[in-house]
Amino acid sequence: MTESHLAARYFAEDLRVGMSAHTIRTVLEEDIVKFAEVSGDHNPLHLDPTFAASTKFGERIAHGMLTASFISAVIGNQFPGPGCIYISQTLKFKAPVRIGDAVKVEVTLIKLHATRNRATFRTIASVGERVVIEGEAVGLVPSRSTSVG
Repeated sequence: MTESHLAARYFAEDLRVGMSAHTIRTVLEEDIVKFAEVSGDHNPLHLDPTFAASTKFGERIAHGMLTASFISAVIGNQFPGPGCIYISQTLKFKAPVRIGDAVKVEVTLIKLHATRNRATFRTIASVGERVVIEGEAVGLVPSRSTSVG
């Protein structure tokens, strides 16, 4: 289940520091299973309730990179949107995400490198008031003058 805001395609010329977009995605059991299949990460912390119960989390948690992929979805689909090339991303995993959690991902433009069409974004994922991931991303944003279509 996904809720998205500010769905559009932005060119480098459209961007202004402070612009942002967010999405809310509820993590489902099937998301964790599918992510394990695609990524090959079958850590029992994510998949085995008995094993997970014996950890400090007390229950299964989502893969950190599954949650981080929601950031990529905002950058590639919403803001700046289609055509943006993800160059780098730092991630600090601050808290676990559990099955059924609604994760809000916010991407905010914090620096624009206009001569190179690069943009730096603050990226935050949270569940309620609890930040679960924070970091920064850099993207190469297409220019209106060099884009076709």
